[in-house]
Amino acid sequence: MDKHFSARHGYRPTSTPITVREDAPDTLRNAIVLLAQKANMPPYELREVVCNVLLVRPDTENYWSDGPILHEVECLLENAPWYRIYQILETIYEELQNGDSQTTYSLDAAEFECRLNEFLVENGIGWELQEGKFIHRGSDVFNRITQEVPRILEENGFQHAANEIREALQDISRIPDPDVTGVVQHMMAALESTARKVTGEPKPTLGRLISELNLPSPLDKATHKLWGYASNQARHISEQRTIDRTEAELIVTVAGALCVFISQRESSANTPET
Repeated sequence: MDKHFSARHGYRPTSTPITVREDAPDTLRNAIVLLAQKANMPPYELREVVCNVLLVRPDTENYWSDGPILHEVECLLENAPWYRIYQILETIYEELQNGDSQTTYSLDAAEFECRLNEFLVENGIGWELQEGKFIHRGSDVFNRITQEVPRILEENGFQHAANEIREALQDISRIPDPDVTGVVQHMMAALESTARKVTGEPKPTLGRLISELNLPSPLDKATHKLWGYASNQARHISEQRTIDRTEAELIVTVAGALCVFISQRESSANTPET
């Protein structure tokens, strides 16, 4: 399939500030129908997807008539809870990927994902479809940390720390309720795992290991404060104090950067000079 104009000429959507997170605006609900039509998905198949996700019975009296079926779909989408909209989009991706239908789709799953993600970026919606599953889309720095840091850690032999960062991304991407406490815990576990591997001490907590990492001042003090924050807020969270997404993103960004710094410095120290 030929690429569309923007892809052929290298244009990318301008990133709009994220204003939508726990919501599915009308523009996104409408985009479901338009993308399904673009993919050449028959209205009755789209209705089947929507009804299966929402657990409602279709109006079988209109089963073979495209116009009423599309109207029914639009009404269902209009009234669906916001988080079900994202589940419907994931299910459409699965349909396009599996190809179980007798229909020859005009969009494959990868192209569907690409077009949808462009729409999300342009409309300031803080989600991204990645291999058929929605993940949290944050600032450019956050996105680079969650995408590149696990790869860098794996290359340097810090597999466990990389896995913890991926777990943190899964926690913040939970729909409808992100586990922001889990995000902080996994990121500090990643940092602690990195510190243990570098120091060769598998049992002490990060708080005890920081002084052995030989971090330049005041980075050592900042790391102590980061550990203290995580201990107070994530481990001993109370009803009076909750962690929001922006704080969770900050922990991901700072802890992820520290993991890379510590692991790469260790890797460079162990690499023989040529």
